[in-house]
Amino acid sequence: MRTVVVDKIASVTQACGLSREVRVSEDIPAEEGVVLVVEVLNNKSTYNTLELTSGRMAKVGKGDIVVGALGHRKALFGYSGHVPKTVRPGDVIQLLNIGGVLGVCDSVNPDKGKPFDCRVIGVALHFPYLGERIGVPARVGSRKLDAAAKLDTRGVPVVALAGTCMEAGKTAAACAIVSRMRHRGLVVDAFKATGVSLRRDILAMEDAGARRSMIFTDLGIVTTTRASGPALTRTMLTELAAGKPDVIVFELGDGILGTYGVDAILEAEDVRSALTGVVLSANDPVAAWGGVKLLRERFGIEPCVVTGPATDNSVGVEIIEQQLGVPAFNAMSAGAALGDRVIEAIGLAAHRAVADGAAA
Repeated sequence: MRTVVVDKIASVTQACGLSREVRVSEDIPAEEGVVLVVEVLNNKSTYNTLELTSGRMAKVGKGDIVVGALGHRKALFGYSGHVPKTVRPGDVIQLLNIGGVLGVCDSVNPDKGKPFDCRVIGVALHFPYLGERIGVPARVGSRKLDAAAKLDTRGVPVVALAGTCMEAGKTAAACAIVSRMRHRGLVVDAFKATGVSLRRDILAMEDAGARRSMIFTDLGIVTTTRASGPALTRTMLTELAAGKPDVIVFELGDGILGTYGVDAILEAEDVRSALTGVVLSANDPVAAWGGVKLLRERFGIEPCVVTGPATDNSVGVEIIEQQLGVPAFNAMSAGAALGDRVIEAIGLAAHRAVADGAAA
């Protein structure tokens, strides 16, 4: 065991409460969620920042000592990688996302360039035994996920945002909806159910007016899968509903056909029954058509509205509304109308009158 002074602590490790002086060991468990200290070996001109535990984005460069966590990633517009079978000091692995997920890169997206190579220094330790200097490998999350978690929304309306793929405008839509709900007097809680650890999206929802937010990383999951997705969703819905918000809004990261468990969540009957409204974000009209078809035919879900780049101008809006029979609004240019449509669809329109009365 030795002490290492680190330069940057990635947001994936937020719950660990690490300081700039980290105790490390060379005995490293090669398991998802284990917190590592690494040295960055190269410079990059693109995709070269790291989200810190503060939520700030910091530029990363050669020689930086960084704290991240082992995990896998399968991103359509990013890096794909896996957790190696063994990890030893001196091994070279890659930084797979800007949240600090570390693993062996299998596939590179040309737009992002090659990933940061990182030399493993050791596993970060924490000391859970009061009065004893017995360190154990640090792991992400404030607590462990209960795979048998039950769902109880306490009657709170729930809005889910699903997308045709990553970067389909889900977070922008979620923020527009949350903002409009807050302007209309609603108390909104929010969470992100699937994806790869990165707090940026829930921080954006907080900035838009969400009272409280959560993300799967809080429950010790670095990257979601079909196996973990439903339990994560049940847990976060139940926990936020206990706080009695007027509505819960949550984002399903990646796409309906992605590898992070969105389909497993929508297949779960109890989760599906808890959804009061589903918003689809799509990149283009054909994606919107496919997304609506999947929701209707595979999951028995009728989306209340379509948004995303497919609605960037009136051409896309008209195609979606005329050919799919679903209202369409753009989150950037018609955010208030998008929010109003969702509020109406989930039966909370009466809060407009309450809010207006209070303002008067």
